[in-house]
Amino acid sequence: MFGTMTHRYADFSALSITGPDDDGILDICIDTPGKLNAVDEAKHLALADVWKVVDADPETRVVVIHGANGTFSAGGDMGMIEKIMNDFDYRANALREARDIVYNMINCSKVIISAIEGVAVGAGLAAAFMADISVVGRNARILDGHTKLGVAAGDHAAIIWPLLCGMAKAKYYLLTCDSMSGEEAEAMGLVSVCVDDDQVIEEAYSVARKLASGSQSAIRWTKYSLNNWLRSAGPAFDTSVALEMLGFTGPDVREGHAAIMEKRKPDFA
Repeated sequence: MFGTMTHRYADFSALSITGPDDDGILDICIDTPGKLNAVDEAKHLALADVWKVVDADPETRVVVIHGANGTFSAGGDMGMIEKIMNDFDYRANALREARDIVYNMINCSKVIISAIEGVAVGAGLAAAFMADISVVGRNARILDGHTKLGVAAGDHAAIIWPLLCGMAKAKYYLLTCDSMSGEEAEAMGLVSVCVDDDQVIEEAYSVARKLASGSQSAIRWTKYSLNNWLRSAGPAFDTSVALEMLGFTGPDVREGHAAIMEKRKPDFA
């Protein structure tokens, strides 16, 4: 059974972290009440840095990351986006954090499983798709909304979408910002497993227990080897996240941000 958050995770109180349980499973929950678990600046920082602590935690074998109350995450908080637009130093730090979310998940030796319910967008989607195994609900709504906001698709998309679903599908969904269901995501290879919406957490934990009982050296070294495919795509990712942050200095993101706040279609000149 889960205990309370151990002292080694005290610096990451922006996330709800419990365990590890008796099987060595650590639970990381994104919980932003009233905002569909949007990733604010504190959560963004925590999602960047927590994986190094997970990696060094001798009691944790597997991680399950999910959102509270049936929603994974609605993406970046609008307040954080405004700061990225307006403050160079803040934008430079956001670049560091966005890069570290991806690379620290890649380099974490422990297996990470995402349980994707409801909406998964933007910065939250990065944590969902950079997980080693992803379990999604059939009716989940998945969307990378970067170009709709007026910035390049950074975060995680360039490093992993083409490997998961192929370049043709990656380009279509990343350029158009069309959404997809969990079933559609599984059909194109973006996620590992698709189950009924009310079975997502249970299935994620079933997989986690199976992996936690296996040979940890064999599992971790297999993860490390496979992730060399992602490491080889590092230059593409570095370019994408740099161009995303460059976009935050331009006029299109201001129109995209205004359109979201005013609940209208953006008018990019």
